[in-house]
Amino acid sequence: MAEKKTFRQIAELWKTDKVKFVKLSTISAYSLILENHLFPTFGEKTSIVEKDVQEFVITKLQTLSRKTVQDLLIVLKMVYRYGVKLHFFAHEEWDIKFPTVQDKQEVEVLTIANQKRLLDHVRENFTFRNLGILLCLSTGMRIGEVCALTWQDIDLAKRVVKVSKTIERIYIVDGGQRHTEMIVSTPKTQNSRREIPLSPELYKLLVPLMKVVNRSFYILTNDRQPTEPRTYRNYYTRLLRQLDIPVIKFHGLRHSFATRCIESHCDYKTVSVILGHANIGTTLDLYVHPNLEQKQKCINRMFKSLR
Repeated sequence: MAEKKTFRQIAELWKTDKVKFVKLSTISAYSLILENHLFPTFGEKTSIVEKDVQEFVITKLQTLSRKTVQDLLIVLKMVYRYGVKLHFFAHEEWDIKFPTVQDKQEVEVLTIANQKRLLDHVRENFTFRNLGILLCLSTGMRIGEVCALTWQDIDLAKRVVKVSKTIERIYIVDGGQRHTEMIVSTPKTQNSRREIPLSPELYKLLVPLMKVVNRSFYILTNDRQPTEPRTYRNYYTRLLRQLDIPVIKFHGLRHSFATRCIESHCDYKTVSVILGHANIGTTLDLYVHPNLEQKQKCINRMFKSLR
């Protein structure tokens, strides 16, 4: 066993090593998890046992979602395994239990009526910010992706929009001091780099615009400088209130696009690729929920085939 080091010291070594392999935004996310959650509990420990980790998980579940706590646990395990690899920690397997999962919270989507109202408004009141909402409802892009979109990402010859970057504001932790920084970077996964076909309506709208815009400008601002997701999210929220549409998260536009695709009987694999999901299971889990009528039809079809 090497000289003892605390979890905090090992985590700093681990981050230094990780910088060579992951994006700055990922390192920023790791730093926040360490500073806000892991260091207060494990920072000064020179050994970590299953009992401590289980208590940590149960405590965090009182204020955080299951998914968030699982993310914390992933970072804890990565640092711990790094410490084992360098012989600072003794190897120990943890068998961490999570309470039984409650009913899943449904994804937020616009009703068909409200989606039509929102679409009618952005069509009749053209602004570059409204064009962004039309793009999201027509392609399922994430807010960071549409904020990072420039005119050169529109390919009229192929009739596609190319998603190859995203904008996000990240926290930088430097010597205990924190500040934020807005960065344009590549999407989180390779699947998120994708080409999405333009609807006939979008294509018709974009053709005259592409003749006069500066291709290097950002679409939402039609300027050299982009708008950041937080600012655009605030605009979107004000717009929903103005139209007397119940406010849902901006990500609900993406959910609404996917839901309408599924309702239109688009095949699941195609919807998954358009959304940039890493695997079709994510799409199925989020958007495919057969109702009682569909289940009955399935059973009837099965018995009909037997006859």
